[in-house]
Amino acid sequence: MLRDKSLLLYSLQIIVVAALVLAGMEQEPQAVLMWGLLAAFLAITGCLFAMRFQYNARLKTIIADLGRANTGNLNTRLLAKDEPLFNEIIFAINLLIEQWSREQVLSIQSEAARKSLLSSISHDIRTPLTSIVGYVDALKDDIAASEVEKQAYVEILSNKAGALKGLIDELFHMVKLDADEIPMKPEALDLAEIARETLIEFLPLLNKYDIALEADVPDEKCWIVADRISLLRIIGNLLKNAVQHGRDGKVLGITLTAGKSDYQLHVWDKGAGIVEADRLKVFQRMYRGDHSRNPQSGGSGLGLAIAQALAHKNEAEIAVESEPGIKTTFTLTIKKAAQLRMN
Repeated sequence: MLRDKSLLLYSLQIIVVAALVLAGMEQEPQAVLMWGLLAAFLAITGCLFAMRFQYNARLKTIIADLGRANTGNLNTRLLAKDEPLFNEIIFAINLLIEQWSREQVLSIQSEAARKSLLSSISHDIRTPLTSIVGYVDALKDDIAASEVEKQAYVEILSNKAGALKGLIDELFHMVKLDADEIPMKPEALDLAEIARETLIEFLPLLNKYDIALEADVPDEKCWIVADRISLLRIIGNLLKNAVQHGRDGKVLGITLTAGKSDYQLHVWDKGAGIVEADRLKVFQRMYRGDHSRNPQSGGSGLGLAIAQALAHKNEAEIAVESEPGIKTTFTLTIKKAAQLRMN
């Protein structure tokens, strides 16, 4: 059965014309048959013209709808009320408009996030630079009353410059992550050993702020497959975050536990904590919540975002739980390398 009405009518036209020709070849043509065939031919031709006009009108409607979509009205949808083949085209166009609409929303969100990020970066770079320029001018103008005061200015300059360098380094790292320019070299690693190795680097900082350490890392090997450099950075960023924002609690903990198919590395502190409204935002770039997580605490606002991005590249995940004023825990969950047999 023919599904295309136009094709069916054209076929009928051909049949009618053929019948007229055959009728004309008869010795004694029947006038009634001839007139009937001619009327049928004219009716079919009229239907074809009507369908053609409808087809053109429908195309103009579709073009107008697409024009509205092209000017930004992405709520436009074409109505499917034509032949099956025509309807398939309309469905495909609607899918394209819907995809275009989603991409526009993502583009708007991305642009807003980019502007917010640039604003935060601008502020975080301008603030230490202004301070550095101020202290340099003070030293140039011999404002410092004594050598001790000069040394204090130099120490402040060193700290400000170090913080600024750290921020720029993290920005470059984030850019490389976005561009997928950080190569991952997965290898068999002992998560317990990596945790201890990273923790040792933070002992002087813990002593500086008089923070007690509570570590519970098993002696047995905990084998995983991951990129060593990125794993060191993930754990380092979690520890740095705990020191920066939990130092008032005077205790930092690290615990490594084993599940059925994965390991969980918990880094916790007893500082001010994170209110519920901020917990889903702490992994956003340049995000800072309450006053305990402001630039004066030394954070760039990128550490947790980098840690989460690197975790994803190692097929791992970082989650956070917090009871403000009681305990805040960041948990790295990473799959076991159960098939490995290591000594």
